[in-house]
Amino acid sequence: MNPRAGSESQVVEWKKQWNDEWLNWICGFANSVGGTLIIGKDDYGEAVGVA
Repeated sequence: MNPRAGSESQVVEWKKQWNDEWLNWICGFANSVGGTLIIGKDDYGEAVGVA
């Protein structure tokens, strides 16, 4: 699956920006089935923070 297309799933997660409180969540994400974390996309798949 191309993480730049499609939608979020069990192995693809989009986040608008970095948040240190996500560290525990990321460890769980990585220890389950793994996947791709993309920072800079909102829940609709739109790029955010780009000028």
